[in-house]
Amino acid sequence: MMFPFMTLDNNTEVVHSDLQPDGRVKVYIETPDEKDGFHHAVCWLPEYKWEDVDGYVDSEMKRYKSL
Repeated sequence: MMFPFMTLDNNTEVVHSDLQPDGRVKVYIETPDEKDGFHHAVCWLPEYKWEDVDGYVDSEMKRYKSL
């Protein structure tokens, strides 16, 4: 199950999972896009590992990584 964390000024939604049995938390970022449908990325905490990044440019990812 995913839980809402915040909505950014550009309608990007940040949600997170419960603490997983392996001690990790999944953070999912999703932004609606008229052309592509949605852009999204996954970050695993505490290792701060990013994966499944689709549609975001480097400047956007820099912003999301700073959160």
